Amino acid sequence: MVQRIRLLGDPVLRERCDPVKEFHSGETKALIRDLRETLADFRARRGFGRGIAAPQIGSTKQIIYIDFEIRGALINPKIIRRSGRTFRLWDDCFSFPDIMVMVERWYTITVSYRDEKGRKKTHKAEGALAELLQHEIDHLNGILAIDRAVDSRHIILRSEYEKLSHRGPVVM
Repeated sequence: MVQRIRLLGDPVLRERCDPVKEFHSGETKALIRDLRETLADFRARRGFGRGIAAPQIGSTKQIIYIDFEIRGALINPKIIRRSGRTFRLWDDCFSFPDIMVMVERWYTITVSYRDEKGRKKTHKAEGALAELLQHEIDHLNGILAIDRAVDSRHIILRSEYEKLSHRGPVVM
């Protein structure tokens, strides 16, 4: 079922999430379904969106749902390796969809997690997928993209970003 996206200021977005212990429970399956459906709905309405984390729909379980390069739920995801190389990009978030934030992320990461059947998995990601996984895993630790802003000058309204981006790359 499509759920309400929690917005910046909602206390659930700042909570550290609890590990999932019952991979096959009805509660876990329902949460994964809700994440998948809410992501699809947001993308259909707003035109963007590649992943979503449980706190964004009010749950404090360690589950993210990705629909970009890989598709499905990552349960209890943890970053186990990071490259020495980083990159900067303008990030956005369902929980503050009208704000863009310049962040610095690791270019390559390896994530360990459980899949929807409870099987242990690892995935090495780079570039856009690595950035997305870092963003969603941060949510599980109560960290938002605005907390990762390179500095306070690198936060911009989406409408202003779009105006400036028509003139070329947005550099501030």
